[in-house]
Amino acid sequence: MSEYAKKRGRKMTRETIEQVLKFRDERSWKQFHNPKDLAVSISLEAAELLEVFQWSAEDVWCEDKKEKIREELADVLSYCILMADTCGLDMDEIIQEKVRKNAEKYPVEKAYGHKEKYTELGE
Repeated sequence: MSEYAKKRGRKMTRETIEQVLKFRDERSWKQFHNPKDLAVSISLEAAELLEVFQWSAEDVWCEDKKEKIREELADVLSYCILMADTCGLDMDEIIQEKVRKNAEKYPVEKAYGHKEKYTELGE
């Protein structure tokens, strides 16, 4: 867990997820949400997040860009919530499952301190 997460003691709650879904439902936007369009929206918002870092030095994390990063990351996460809901997927379940799979691909004894893809890690 990051120092920030420890300090803040926060995580995404069911209440947050329900707030995103309520926002959508109050505007009758669910009718426009299908997996393809939501995937496109996730990609577009991720590109807007990436744009924050375009032509920047490696240590771009500074206060003047922090708010833009927060906004774009919130957009990406909101669309991920909507995609999971549309596809009938439980976000907590699918993330935990993926972490388990990644733990198998990247065992600590092989991956610790290495950035290589699992197929390139030594035996």
